[in-house]
Amino acid sequence: MPGIATESVVGQLVDRAERLFPGGVNSPVRAFKAVDRPPLVIEGGNGPHVWDADGRRYIDYIGAWGAAILGHGHPKVIAAIVDATQNGLALGATHPLEIELGEAIQLAMPSLQRLRFTSSGTEAVMSAVRVARAATGRDIVVKFAGSYHGHSDGLLVEAGSGVATQAIAGSAGVPEAVVGKSVVLSFNDPAAVTNAFASHAGGIAAVVVEPVIANSGVIAPAAGFLEHVRETTRANGAILIFDEVITGFRVASGGAQARLGITPDLTTLGKIIGGGMPIGAYGGRVDLMDLVAPAGPVYQAGTLSGHPLSMAAGIATLQELTADRYVGLEDAAAELASGLREAAAAAASPATVARFGPLLTVFFRATLPTDSEQALECDRSAYARFFGSMLDQGFLLPPSQFEAWFPSMAHGPDDIKATVTAARVAFEEAGR
Repeated sequence: MPGIATESVVGQLVDRAERLFPGGVNSPVRAFKAVDRPPLVIEGGNGPHVWDADGRRYIDYIGAWGAAILGHGHPKVIAAIVDATQNGLALGATHPLEIELGEAIQLAMPSLQRLRFTSSGTEAVMSAVRVARAATGRDIVVKFAGSYHGHSDGLLVEAGSGVATQAIAGSAGVPEAVVGKSVVLSFNDPAAVTNAFASHAGGIAAVVVEPVIANSGVIAPAAGFLEHVRETTRANGAILIFDEVITGFRVASGGAQARLGITPDLTTLGKIIGGGMPIGAYGGRVDLMDLVAPAGPVYQAGTLSGHPLSMAAGIATLQELTADRYVGLEDAAAELASGLREAAAAAASPATVARFGPLLTVFFRATLPTDSEQALECDRSAYARFFGSMLDQGFLLPPSQFEAWFPSMAHGPDDIKATVTAARVAFEEAGR
């Protein structure tokens, strides 16, 4: 495995981190285990670039895992945060900026008739599920294999190897009693949805779905699939939750629900709405959200929810997300995807490139996957070699075959061109 010289600043910091944190990191993907590389220690970012603690600069496609849609260190976002600090930090009561950001989100996503801020996407989805169970008086939650909805016990489950709807714990420490309340289906399989509701008649509280899967790599919904989920939940009195933590304000101002023309009952958000600061939100129909305390009996709270700095960063970010900038971002992503396909073909690589708006993934398989089972057939070793070559050439990609790339509005034509040029070399090396 390529290593970091221990005398380097990065190497020294990695050594110190390993003595402090499990696996040396505070979130598993940062360990770079899936790509057979030592972890980086990123010290700063500006625009489309980040640089490590040794001063090496990279063109970045991790983008704070989707939050940095404007690029890193956008001056208006930084200025808004600095300005907000002048009035203190957490103040223990409602802040005017909470109202301002809430109104901006509601204007872009009208299905959020009421909403509640949290400090993370995990909290948002966990809370939305609680609301759905309270509203329906039911316990079972349906999710789709390969989707990630945070690390709460009930959603950290995987598809079992037997019956399609058999769930298994996705982590040690998840009780079997919790697993039994979860049903895991294949994405893009409408028959599986129909059968699940038949098998658990009157027992399903909610279906939670990423409208575009981004945690098995980018997998788009097949024509009619989400419409079937919407119709089936409505016909059976279940709640449809769209997890738009990634797609919200990324694929369109109104999220995937606006782009696809499907209205869920509840929506969860994160990442972009905080402009890089910690945040989450959930919201939806008035009758559902008015079940949340203190309006109703569903308890959820957070000392740092609606934190003024997160609100300020979110407001500044959303103000920059104009229609013409979305067009520019989509065009850049399309150019990048096209260039990557050409580079793969030139290297006779079996890689394919999936793109949904400004989200994309290079899959090392001959055809695009339509569900997570097909995604798992990818050549992960080839992706690791591709990742390593790109990293060595100064490009930071997601350190996993199963994550989305996040080009930002700061990536210009020269960045895209340079990425494609480097990819030609990387595809060749991936095939060795």
